[in-house]
Amino acid sequence: MAADDGLTGPTSPEEELARRLRDTYRRIAAARLSPEDKERVTRRFVAICDLAKRDLDHACSRLDAFLADLGDDFDTPSRRDIAEGD
Repeated sequence: MAADDGLTGPTSPEEELARRLRDTYRRIAAARLSPEDKERVTRRFVAICDLAKRDLDHACSRLDAFLADLGDDFDTPSRRDIAEGD
């Protein structure tokens, strides 16, 4: 759980998926991808978000597959890549 969640107890499946989607969105925003790759990744992510409105279990599976497909190439920059003072 992220520190800014404000949640202390057990969470519902909907809240857990929402948290995972939020974290994935942040990773996409921070990823260093070509414009074409970023568009492709974003479209796939939006499709998963749309699916979450109708089928929670399927959306969870699609998100798992999405993150697995992206693998290590899809990671936020490491601390050493961040400019001093940021």
